[in-house]
Amino acid sequence: MRKYLTLSLGLFSLYTYGQPGAEPVKVTDMLKIQSLSGVTLSKDGRRVAFTVTRIEPDPESKSDYKYVNHIYVVPADGGTPPKELTVKEGSSQPAWSPDGRQLAFVRLADGKPQVFIMSMEGGEPVQLTHYKYGAGTPKWSPDGKAILFSSNLKLGELIKDSTLNPQHVPPAWPYEQAGIDKNDNLSVSRAKPDPDGNPEEVRAYLEGDVTDKKAKVLSRLNFQDEMVVNAEMSFNHFYIQELQPGALPVAVTGGFYRFSDADFTPDGQHLILTGNMDSTQHPDRSLESSIYICDRDGSHLRLLLGEKGKVYSNAVLSPSGKWLAFQYSNTSFVTVPQLAILPLQGTGSPVDLPFDRSKSGYTWSPDEKWIYFTAQSNGGAPLYRVNIGTRKTEQLSDYNSGTGSFDLGAGKVVFVRTEVADPFELYTADPALKQTQRISAFNYDWVQRKRLSLPEKHSFTNDKGLTVEYWVMKPTNYEPGRKYPLLLDIHGGPSAMWGPGETSMWHEFQFFGSKGYGVVYCNPRGSGGYGLDFLRANVEDWGTGPTGDVLTVLDKTVAEGWADTSRLVVSGGSYAGYLVAWIVGHDHRFKAACAQRGVYDLATFFGEGNAWRLVPNYFGGYPWEPRTKAILQRESPITYVENITTPLIIFHGENDRRTGFVQGEMLYRSLKVLGRPVEYVRHPGATHEITRSGDCRQRIDQMLRTYDFFERWIRH
Repeated sequence: MRKYLTLSLGLFSLYTYGQPGAEPVKVTDMLKIQSLSGVTLSKDGRRVAFTVTRIEPDPESKSDYKYVNHIYVVPADGGTPPKELTVKEGSSQPAWSPDGRQLAFVRLADGKPQVFIMSMEGGEPVQLTHYKYGAGTPKWSPDGKAILFSSNLKLGELIKDSTLNPQHVPPAWPYEQAGIDKNDNLSVSRAKPDPDGNPEEVRAYLEGDVTDKKAKVLSRLNFQDEMVVNAEMSFNHFYIQELQPGALPVAVTGGFYRFSDADFTPDGQHLILTGNMDSTQHPDRSLESSIYICDRDGSHLRLLLGEKGKVYSNAVLSPSGKWLAFQYSNTSFVTVPQLAILPLQGTGSPVDLPFDRSKSGYTWSPDEKWIYFTAQSNGGAPLYRVNIGTRKTEQLSDYNSGTGSFDLGAGKVVFVRTEVADPFELYTADPALKQTQRISAFNYDWVQRKRLSLPEKHSFTNDKGLTVEYWVMKPTNYEPGRKYPLLLDIHGGPSAMWGPGETSMWHEFQFFGSKGYGVVYCNPRGSGGYGLDFLRANVEDWGTGPTGDVLTVLDKTVAEGWADTSRLVVSGGSYAGYLVAWIVGHDHRFKAACAQRGVYDLATFFGEGNAWRLVPNYFGGYPWEPRTKAILQRESPITYVENITTPLIIFHGENDRRTGFVQGEMLYRSLKVLGRPVEYVRHPGATHEITRSGDCRQRIDQMLRTYDFFERWIRH
């Protein structure tokens, strides 16, 4: 039996960790990292189910790797190590039956996700759903006799579906096809395709070209997903399927609407739904979201919360059904949603539970006195709980760790925690997190053999009076009196947040530390994790203000005396790719720079990237409006491209539609025409998520190419 570590989280300090091992962190150690998610505790509190994602060699492609998901179960007291429950890969989204004797989960079957049921007494999983559009997010009815699940349908499928849309009627909202006033052309056509025929036959012929992928006809506002230009809309709907043999799924939502969440009320007689049911506006234009209640079969739908210009989301019922917790905000992206509760029994108005951070995963305590949630804050992701009676929020864990997926019940909390010396492990604790025990070792053992660089936290006050926090990591082989190259690493978003409790950069920071680089990173103005005022402090100021913050951090680190000012380098991705290009267009202290999947011309980004709404949200308008046009030109790094003389390597994924890959081509060609030292690397098939969840060889390639490029210049 493995011996697990027990410690008090409230008294824990990051700096009590030594550097436990002698092995340096290698680039291929990335392949060892296993991540944990989907934590769910059985109702009796005895067992925990969760999903583990690991990287394995791909037997179908030599030298390549693949991500594999499996479901594990472990006793909540940690008495025995976690046991892998699913044999076939690709299993996720575990959900306990009310009596804890069965586990529902999702796995691919014939190319579609479907819900499977596994008995905890043994035996093979049984496929419950065979739905033609697939099934996901399973939730048990309170009596354990049915499963609620979701399925995603394309517009064309919804129009033609004989069950969901027996009359094949098109949506009431305008489809916005140029020159056609009504949506009649969306109806199922019985005309024979003929390029030389009448107008209906010509249209039928043209529709065949779309079906055969000879043409993409764009009529919608949001025409890009993460990878491709996409003319098709999709709609998420919910279904209930009884566990009886031969039972078929029954739709409980319908229409040309999008529903994001659904769950049973505790008595099993009603459903709480979250979605947008605006029948007058095209779904791409209607950004609102509302909360509804209906009977179990989807009838008698009524609005609970919703209004113009507001997003109501993440509805979670208390165990008795007395209270509904939810979040609301305006439709702008640059905001911090407000957590609130609404009494569902009798009359009463919503009650706000103030806390100036973006909250996630909130869960009621069994006695309904507390709501637990996580929130990125000050470099970590602590677990919090808010007292319903006093509306006061209590921080349960520190800023040096990050709390991921969690669940609670039966007098305990189970959660995934990550920190510098112990990434991605499962823990159990009492409700106040006073006694904490690690009950897994997916990464712990191999990390203990590695020599790590531990971040040292600092802060300063910027010109806006905001406190900017930053972390300095000395090289792993640091010796007093020697000088080392220093990497300034910048986060994206711009509303992301980095810190010791953030998971995505763990390996990259440690890799550069093992290669003899110091690393410094910060959360400049505009970052998440510091409240609404800090978040909005870069509105109409993406360049100058944040640059002042990150270069101040660099200056203060250099002032410590160990960094070699002739070997300074800078790197960042997404918004940070933007900021790297901005910095080297205004400052020449860096020996080399790396800009990854960035935005360099804000006006063209408006048309090229699927994150185009960042333009009106941050800069107050659109590229053709004179005031906004002037701001976008002022704030675009391409405007200052003639000033860039720093050697620059540019990365972009060929399928990156979030920022748009032409952004990288534009910056590269401009610098090449100017005769500047520049290298451009494109990764085939890669999306914006390349460094987080992309092809593993491409992730390693990007890290090594960045290191190699820096070495070319700092060793001159």
